Amino acid sequence: MIGIGPGDPAHLTQAARQVIEQADAILGYGLYLDCIAAVAPHISREASGMRQEVARVKRAIELAQVGQHVALVSSGDAGVYGMAGLLYEVLSHSSGAFEPAVHVIPGVSALNAAAALLGAPLMTDFAAISLSDQLTPLDQILRRVEAAAQADFVLCLYNPKGHKRVQPFAQTCEVLQRHRLPGTPVGVVRAAYRAGQCVTLLTLAELPAAEVDMLTLIIVGNSKTYVHAGRMITPRGYASKYDLGEE
Repeated sequence: MIGIGPGDPAHLTQAARQVIEQADAILGYGLYLDCIAAVAPHISREASGMRQEVARVKRAIELAQVGQHVALVSSGDAGVYGMAGLLYEVLSHSSGAFEPAVHVIPGVSALNAAAALLGAPLMTDFAAISLSDQLTPLDQILRRVEAAAQADFVLCLYNPKGHKRVQPFAQTCEVLQRHRLPGTPVGVVRAAYRAGQCVTLLTLAELPAAEVDMLTLIIVGNSKTYVHAGRMITPRGYASKYDLGEE
């Protein structure tokens, strides 16, 4: 189980690259396989689409059962909204005697990639919340957003909006505006380290009108977050203990 990072092969870890190069077969969502097309191109690949995750995992297990070393890839880190959990879930529900050896190879997550492009917004406590209500009820998502907003966490919002799935994003913006000032810095990063990358700094008041989709990650600052020289910064607390000015 491999996390391939945000998409640019330069951010694929050495460990992930080695496992991919030693595999007999590589399985994954088509877009993610495209991201690593130049890595071990001679190895057999099987691409599948969105919402075919369970079938993909079962196919990987099937290939492992006949002795193949299978690289099942996931974007970012496979254990952060990735495929690692589903793989273990399927295995835990299996009644068969076969139990493949599973190794999870970590990757650079989308929140790490987006934060690096924005500056340093995650220097203190933060919460990651997916706004996709495909698997999680919307009321549960909004309760989590409310709790995190009240607690003054920096917020990393995954999967903000789909073609038809617009309500979670709209309602999340309403919740945030009840607990954060209109000028709160917000970073919007689309396709981090991929073709078409777009990095935008705006305010919470401007967020509802922002163009976002499933390839977008949003980082909402807390009450201390500010912008300097085009960079989003959340202080860790050093200024309260040390003189950060010039000598």
